[in-house]
Amino acid sequence: MKYRSTTAIINLTDGEIRITSTPDELVRAYLGGRGMNMAYLRHYLRAYGGDPRDIDAFDPRNPLIIGAGLLTGTIAPNAARFNVSARSPESGILGDSNCGGFFAAAMRKAGFDRLVILGRAEKPSYLLLEDGKISILPADELWGMKIIETQDQLKAKHGAGTVSAVIGPSGENLVRMASIMTGMKNAAGRGGMGAVMGSKNLKAVVARGGEAIEVAHKDTLRALRLQQQEELKNSKIVQVLGKAGTPLLYEVSNRLGAIRTRNSQDNFFEDTLNAEEIEKFSDKMLACTSCVVHCRHHNILGGEGPEYSTIGLLGANIGIAPTEQVIALNNLANDLGMDASSTGTIIGWAMELYQRGLIDDSITGAPLNWGDYETVHALIEDIAYRRGFGNILAESSQAARFFPSEASDYLIAVKNLPQSDPHDVRYFKGFALGIAVASRGADHLRNRPTLEVFKLPDDVRAKIYGRANDPDPTGYKDKGLIIAWGDDIFAVGDCLGVCRFITRGFNSPHLLGYEEFCDLIAAATGYKYTPETLREVGRRTLDTERLINADFGLTRTDDTLPKRYFDEPMPARKTQGHHIDRAQFQNMLDEYYAERGWDNEGCLSAERVEEINNLSSTLLLAPSSAQDSLETPPGTAA
Repeated sequence: MKYRSTTAIINLTDGEIRITSTPDELVRAYLGGRGMNMAYLRHYLRAYGGDPRDIDAFDPRNPLIIGAGLLTGTIAPNAARFNVSARSPESGILGDSNCGGFFAAAMRKAGFDRLVILGRAEKPSYLLLEDGKISILPADELWGMKIIETQDQLKAKHGAGTVSAVIGPSGENLVRMASIMTGMKNAAGRGGMGAVMGSKNLKAVVARGGEAIEVAHKDTLRALRLQQQEELKNSKIVQVLGKAGTPLLYEVSNRLGAIRTRNSQDNFFEDTLNAEEIEKFSDKMLACTSCVVHCRHHNILGGEGPEYSTIGLLGANIGIAPTEQVIALNNLANDLGMDASSTGTIIGWAMELYQRGLIDDSITGAPLNWGDYETVHALIEDIAYRRGFGNILAESSQAARFFPSEASDYLIAVKNLPQSDPHDVRYFKGFALGIAVASRGADHLRNRPTLEVFKLPDDVRAKIYGRANDPDPTGYKDKGLIIAWGDDIFAVGDCLGVCRFITRGFNSPHLLGYEEFCDLIAAATGYKYTPETLREVGRRTLDTERLINADFGLTRTDDTLPKRYFDEPMPARKTQGHHIDRAQFQNMLDEYYAERGWDNEGCLSAERVEEINNLSSTLLLAPSSAQDSLETPPGTAA
């Protein structure tokens, strides 16, 4: 069997749809998912000629790319995920978000590995993927609906087996932190991809029908699944996640004194958000396609979750302690289609500005105080519908232009993306470097160095990272090595569509690594990789992301941290007094760039740029001249 990857290029402006076979050389270079999305994103942002910075996030020329991982939808463990990519309306740079659930498997079974969506529909529309065909259908009756109702209506219309990825009111209203959602809580949440989808008048992508995904060696893949599933189920972290989910992380961080509280002015909060308190509101645990872990709570308030990030950012970060209230805010944000991480960070930022007198009732319309649940509940709705002060906060980090200049000093964001998790990184220096260099902005999913916390033996650490390294997680030495290692393996996982919770290094030194991934790829596609050549896919993905951000004008100075993390020591508990030393941070950055093979300014070598350019120009057929119209999208034939 020859592996075949299918890309559909959809022009919503004129309704033209082209279905192509993705070039084999490109698949081997990027596999799928995040890596392939980056190749297409860079190509289309450059395809019209001129400066990519001239293509606003809401410009019809901004491509919205939905790409399933190479293994997604097969029986490989936890292979459920897809990436959504575009220029971010929230950060203004590379936008990319990863999502689980059942949609990506359904998209592949309907015949498509990725969609490149261009242009803007004249009226509200949705895409129907069915048995290798794509239809653009009217969505007037769906416009205005929330997330759950939209999916219910689409399933009622198209029948059992229908799975949708949709936007809610926040995406329709171009809220810059709007998500694309599938199911009750699976969110492509980071960077405002839902707002890009809304700018295209696209309410949903619906997938149904099709056959099981063909693989090269079915029996081998089945045997690998059984073997790896057994090993994963015996893992302590998998067992705990299957019972408690990600809320288990809250108590650990809070006891240490590393929970972002009241916009990182404090670093610990109430015990009401511990996992056992969340458990009281959960009636069952759920899973994504092909999942071994089953980490998702279904809550008795009518939603799913909350996750650790939501507990921290819609709880501690804004001073709300009652468990039921935090879960209710989680459900509200999900149903409106908003990224809970950005929402909690931006509201916390506004609360501190109000506390400091930098903004007042003349702009907020009412007091904005820590822990005021009723005000926060109403404000989340106002953000989604762009009403009153909510219309300003709907701009996310870009709301800074409405505030005094010093307001930016209190924004917990990197590269204009609000920090995604509630962990205060001033204590663990690798975490700090990780969010500073993450390609899409402040992010714990690009390179989370959790293994540093475990105090592993020196020989184990050397085996994992390739050489001996300093075991002190609060020190600055060898952090570039560790973060670059995490960058690469997590990028490979995203290219394959595999969940972080079974990927080596995210929460455990065991689980699945390059060797196991190589076996799964060979069984599914027939492609042969070694751990070294597979890691190169991750490195190439990171390098392509670096080039995209360079096109947007980013430099070394953008790989930095919020001012508070440098200038204000942590106030309490075991972490008291810790902060990030500016000179030591620059040393970590030097080391990281060296590990990545970049120069001291964070730039790629000329040879690497040429390699990536050749992949794009040769295999994606870059246009011979600039075109301003989307009536005939450039570079779409493969």
